[in-house]
Amino acid sequence: MAPILSVEGLSVGFLTDLGFRETVHEVSFSVERGKTLCIVGESGSGKSVVCQAILGILARNGRRTGGRVLFEGRDLCTFSEREMETIRGKGIGMVFQDPLGSLNPIHTVGRQLRETLILHTDLDERGRQRRAVELLRMVGIPEPERRLASYAHQFSGGMAQRVLIAMALACNPKLLIADEPTTALDVTIQAQILDLLNRLKTEIGMGILFITHDLGVVAEMADDVVVMRHGRQVEVGSIQDIFVRPQMAYTQELLASMPHLNRKAPIYRENA
Repeated sequence: MAPILSVEGLSVGFLTDLGFRETVHEVSFSVERGKTLCIVGESGSGKSVVCQAILGILARNGRRTGGRVLFEGRDLCTFSEREMETIRGKGIGMVFQDPLGSLNPIHTVGRQLRETLILHTDLDERGRQRRAVELLRMVGIPEPERRLASYAHQFSGGMAQRVLIAMALACNPKLLIADEPTTALDVTIQAQILDLLNRLKTEIGMGILFITHDLGVVAEMADDVVVMRHGRQVEVGSIQDIFVRPQMAYTQELLASMPHLNRKAPIYRENA
């Protein structure tokens, strides 16, 4: 089966006061249906830039300088902005780091969900209302009919992130891109969000591209892993390859730097 997303030799650069500088260099990976690929690396390694380049939402001074981004076999690098607007939301869902900052504070959650459905579906008003309730229920928000009338400030960080996940899944995307979606959450809520994403991935059969700096999150989420440093791809492999048989010194250093209550107990166990 062909992967839902294939990134081939992607390079990205930015125009700065010192001239044009390439910040991501020839990154390649693929995401399969029903699987999660995690891109992991320290801050400034280029993880989020890769995500933005895939979605076509780079800053104005940034541009892709090489490579291809194939979504269902079509090169997104050749798409117009209008075509990309169709892909974003309908083909590819997006969840970002700051849940409360990502929701519009002056509109209800229900209105924001319905606006997504207006853009990407043919549902009538009653159908949009039913779908909005279904989405909130799917991501575990209690009393979804009542909570549609709530505003962002009336949700905790964890519940707001669930709303964003509901919005990202509104149109049944084939791929979900999640850029550090649990960083601002406490560890208990983080675990709930990761469990939710894993469950929805299985139920819906979508692929997930998950951006993180946290190897503990990688151990919970990943089928495959890309390790990045200084805009370059250091190592690519399955979760077993990276955690049990890392080949590159930088990957080994990342693993060694992780805190453990019991240093003899690995964070990831093969065939666990």
